[in-house]
Amino acid sequence: MSDKERLIDRLGLEPHIEGGWYRRIFEATHRPAIATDAGARLALTAIHYMLTDDNPIGHWHLNRSDILHFFHAGDPIDYYLLDSQHGLRRFTLGPNLDAGHQLCLVVQGGTWKAACLSAGPFGLLSEAVSPGFDYEDMTLGRITELVKQFPQHRQLIERFANGHGDSRHPEP
Repeated sequence: MSDKERLIDRLGLEPHIEGGWYRRIFEATHRPAIATDAGARLALTAIHYMLTDDNPIGHWHLNRSDILHFFHAGDPIDYYLLDSQHGLRRFTLGPNLDAGHQLCLVVQGGTWKAACLSAGPFGLLSEAVSPGFDYEDMTLGRITELVKQFPQHRQLIERFANGHGDSRHPEP
């Protein structure tokens, strides 16, 4: 059994709708819920999240909540963020700070994001979400809508919206 397979098994990871693997590891059920425009939400939730060489893309999606991503092990993961205020931004979560990798990335709610394993068999993260994650607060990216909003990034949007094509990221 490979390290990747061992981690998937050991952590109890399942396929995620965005791509990759995940398991919810925490829900703040011991705290009062937070009132949001979409209804009451847990104060905080957290997951393990992993991209693998055979499932390397986290497809475009937008969350209402703020999310902190923490790198744990394996190979670097590139994150692509799109919003009308900042345009396209790229960050790499990984172990090599000298190469410009980050150990933590904050993505504010309302930001489109996609992720891709840079190389290697796997990259393992955790994500903390506040207010807590709810599927009603997530929107999966549709190519036509994203290209209409960000036409200059059509190639990148198409690459990560549907999961087809080269399994590695293009340069923006």
